[in-house]
Amino acid sequence: MQTDVTILGGGPVGATLALLLARAAAQPRRIVLCRPQRPASDSAAAESDPRSMALNHGSRVLLESLGAWPAGGADILHVHVSQRGRLGRTHISHADFGVPALGTVLPYAAIVGALDAALARSGVTVEAGPPAAVLHQDAAGARIAQDGRTWTSAVCVHAEGGTFDQQEHADLHRGYRQHAILSIVRASRPRPGWAWERFTREGPLALLPYPAGPAHDAGRYALVWCCRPDHAERLLAQDDQAFARELGQTFGTRLGDFACAGARHRYPLGINLRRRLVDGPSVAIGNAAQTLHPVAGQGMNLGLRDAACLAQALAPLLRAPGAPTAPLLAAYARARQADRWLTSGLTDVMPRIFATGLPPVEHACGLALLGLDISRTLRGPLARQLMEGLRV
Repeated sequence: MQTDVTILGGGPVGATLALLLARAAAQPRRIVLCRPQRPASDSAAAESDPRSMALNHGSRVLLESLGAWPAGGADILHVHVSQRGRLGRTHISHADFGVPALGTVLPYAAIVGALDAALARSGVTVEAGPPAAVLHQDAAGARIAQDGRTWTSAVCVHAEGGTFDQQEHADLHRGYRQHAILSIVRASRPRPGWAWERFTREGPLALLPYPAGPAHDAGRYALVWCCRPDHAERLLAQDDQAFARELGQTFGTRLGDFACAGARHRYPLGINLRRRLVDGPSVAIGNAAQTLHPVAGQGMNLGLRDAACLAQALAPLLRAPGAPTAPLLAAYARARQADRWLTSGLTDVMPRIFATGLPPVEHACGLALLGLDISRTLRGPLARQLMEGLRV
């Protein structure tokens, strides 16, 4: 079998790329998406990846254009950023930028489900099974094998996800000495549409509005609590009452008292970034290209921008199969350089600078938050980067 593009990894970024390529291709079946076998039920899918994802305005526009936007998300209308124990805060509102919402929070399984439904209508060849492998590659393409089947593809896209602790070391690989505790909590005095990012000396703590669900249980928040590994271990071992009480002590009283509404999960955090995206006919996107700290929720949004840019770069190949791919992939790598480095730089610096524990640095961070809050001229570029990424 000869194909135009094979995508290894069927997570949201790989699936989005497949849909974008199918929309531009005369023969969508020549696009192959290799992915693991899906869990049989929604509950099993949620348990296999319990993450909640904050998709920004640009990602929503992209997925809506593909008919792959999930129903029932919780919109973020306001973002409140503060620093525990210090003055200074920043408030970002959707009204300042003329958008319906700054972002939307969705369970990972809901995003995957909507993309799977769109893929079933797209004509893309989906190969589900054990991980695929590249047997050989040269200027003519890549030879790929999965579960006893082999084929040749003009371009091979690495879109395998995975968390920081599961990945092989890339060019820039550094742990933050922070773990993230993920859970769902309920607040006694919720503020609909508000998301909160509170920096502590151990790392940022985020509370994001969470979909109400079939029981219409309003007041739920997706929690991402980044802290030292030993602290994360203690939080994981606490009973629900002790955990909710410590969360309230760390976050403050703005949302009233907290109660646990879901299981707790722990993930080690770090940056794992490739400097070179292209290797012959192979190219990396999403978490295969860069895994970031979860601060500000930029990882998946950056990966979706990778997918959109790569689909645009590969359009000549889809129009004329057999066209040289090296110039197309080189153009893609150049186009992604600024956005990747700016986004990875922001997410690398923010959690580390607020966690120095040095009073002069903490006071300077507080003044920076205050300056952003006072000046829309300063706040605007940051908010645009978080909502849409760098457009060049």
